[in-house]
Amino acid sequence: MKRIRKAVLPVAGLGTRFLPATKAVPKEMLCVVDRPVVQHVVDEARAAGIEHFIFVTGRNKAVIEDHFDISYELNRTLESRNKVKELEALAQDQPQPGQTSFTRQQEPLGLGHAVWCARELVGDEPFAVILPDMLSRGSMEQMISAYDQHGGNIIAVEEVPEDQTHQYGIVSVGQEFGKTFEITGMVEKPPKGTAPSNYIISGRYILQPEVFDLLSNQERGAGNEIQLTDSLIRLMKDQKFFGMKYEGKTYDTGSKIGFLMANVAYALEREDLSAAFRQELEALLRQK
Repeated sequence: MKRIRKAVLPVAGLGTRFLPATKAVPKEMLCVVDRPVVQHVVDEARAAGIEHFIFVTGRNKAVIEDHFDISYELNRTLESRNKVKELEALAQDQPQPGQTSFTRQQEPLGLGHAVWCARELVGDEPFAVILPDMLSRGSMEQMISAYDQHGGNIIAVEEVPEDQTHQYGIVSVGQEFGKTFEITGMVEKPPKGTAPSNYIISGRYILQPEVFDLLSNQERGAGNEIQLTDSLIRLMKDQKFFGMKYEGKTYDTGSKIGFLMANVAYALEREDLSAAFRQELEALLRQK
């Protein structure tokens, strides 16, 4: 099996759920504590061994490319002020030359189309797809471990209450292997009471390159968009799919509640912030 070296990050979305904040600032650049959401996602993938990050961007997203570039003016200013700690932090976050690529999704035609736009940069090798809205620390590491065990295609899943299954893409559960299981079917937002399980697709994939051929002629589906799930269902006819039960908590930073909860959770885990933040948070809650 070829190892997973590349990750596709679709970052072309307009972020309409966060207007007016996202009118001029990409939603992926909104900060959870003191790091942009997209930086958290890249950190997760780098820790799992991903070497090449392919960003599928849109108009007004150039600031994401700037974020992962060297800022010579900033570095010179920090050097002149002897800000060694800050310089070291920037250097640690900086990808190596050639580790980032950017391509445009000229039309908002859905997640499937965004992934297809990365086909030339991915080439003929398995790759990861990471939805930057979803913060799932450790998820990619668990995904790659599942891939090393099973090969094929891997989808990260999480359990939700039965009354919420109509809000998500849902997988059907086949033979189980501890923390993983064979996926026997997928359905996008099934009507209430019809979901085949309560395992939702949670924004992390490892896919084989044959999916690009299917995406190239995929008919539009829900929302009149090219849905990735529709091509994955077709790919299941020829290849194995496995669900990886994510051991952790995913925060959907594309929603206001998810974004706020991510900030609280990540701040409480910071040694330099947790004690003071907890004190202020508890005091605020006592006032309500």
